Amino acid sequence: MKRRSYRTSIRRRLLLQLFTMAALLSLAFFLVVRAVAERAAADTQDNILLASATSIADAIYSEQGAVAVDLPYSALSMLGSISEDRVFYRVLIGEETLTGYDDLPLPSPAQGEFETFMFRGEEVRSATVTRTVSSGGSKERATVIVAQTRLGLAAISQRISGMAAVVGFGFLLVATALSLVAAQSALAPLNRMTQSVARRGPDDLRPVDTQTPSELVPLVDALNSFMARLKASLTQSEEFIAEAAHRVRTPLATVRAQAQMTLRRSEKPENKASLRAMIRAVDESSRSAGQLLDHAMVSLRTDQLQDEVFDLVELTQDTVAHLRPTADLKDIAISVELYVETLPIRGDEILMQNALRNVLDNAIKYSPEDSDITVRITEEPRISFVDQGRGFSADDLGDITKRFSRGANVGDIVGSGLGLTIADEVMRAHGGTLEIAPNEEGRGSCVSLVYPRD
Repeated sequence: MKRRSYRTSIRRRLLLQLFTMAALLSLAFFLVVRAVAERAAADTQDNILLASATSIADAIYSEQGAVAVDLPYSALSMLGSISEDRVFYRVLIGEETLTGYDDLPLPSPAQGEFETFMFRGEEVRSATVTRTVSSGGSKERATVIVAQTRLGLAAISQRISGMAAVVGFGFLLVATALSLVAAQSALAPLNRMTQSVARRGPDDLRPVDTQTPSELVPLVDALNSFMARLKASLTQSEEFIAEAAHRVRTPLATVRAQAQMTLRRSEKPENKASLRAMIRAVDESSRSAGQLLDHAMVSLRTDQLQDEVFDLVELTQDTVAHLRPTADLKDIAISVELYVETLPIRGDEILMQNALRNVLDNAIKYSPEDSDITVRITEEPRISFVDQGRGFSADDLGDITKRFSRGANVGDIVGSGLGLTIADEVMRAHGGTLEIAPNEEGRGSCVSLVYPRD
């Protein structure tokens, strides 16, 4: 059977949504951590630059009317200890450079005490501190500029970004694993309900009664409503088939009886030939209609197979007794050989009776007049019907149980090709088999219904 292709999967969609959210959170985490780390590193550098500039500014003094400065070692060493960055400084008294790099640019008034610019081909960050120094009775404005390249800051930012990327990727993996668990947990009630329905037999149409989340309640209610309607429909169909079988067979039997009575009273050969043809057509119609209805009933009941215990020996004897008058019309003797007194089995009694009746009816129909049919019941359990009829050819055995399939040597006998089909479907519904073999004792065939031992 071709599997139906599904366009979407709830589990796949849920996993995709959870994975997408986890990926977005991981990306946001990476960007936030990197931004915070870069800001913290930049603030750290600014604080060190400011501390260095302040230390140099505090070292400016006036002596004998001249301004001088003793650069403290710690002022520049605190910058060099952080990384391999280059450090530049400049001390100005008024507009003149007292010491340091003359080309180190003055800060822009709009930038404040910190500024970033290009100096000697490298990006640097500077801090500026101003002081007022008394010299020779006048006050001079002292400006201290300390700058440092940003290579160390970039290295620190890169290391922190790498760590943030690793942590973010780890978070994504953990979130993906948790998403799998969350998806499985969210779909667990649906899986339990599916298993509860899948474990049922074909005839179990009871309402689904299982713990489900509130979101699944409408689905469960719709499923229960559907099964209730299906059960009512199957019951109505079965009753209709039984009523149809009765209403079809009874009028045809009446027509046949009237035709036979007219045949006995008729004297003209052409009238007798027409009546015989009429009786044959009625027989063929009656048999075909009856077996079509039987087949429909079997197909219906196999979908809701009854589970009850009955005696297979008693059921077989009742079937033989019911068809014995038909066999007597052809002087066919039916004998029952019992190898077991009782044989209780579990299954659908009506279907088994239908299978037995169809096989025995076939044996009677295709057996010649004044012949024997033997019904053997063994403990296996197996019911074998051995007749002395026309038998089956090797070419017929492969397709003889298919619907409307008949043997090549029975074209002159009325039949529908459904008798063995019905028996085969009933046995398969019960887990058994229908076996067809030649009669080992001579002409004819042996059809066996083999019921499972369990």
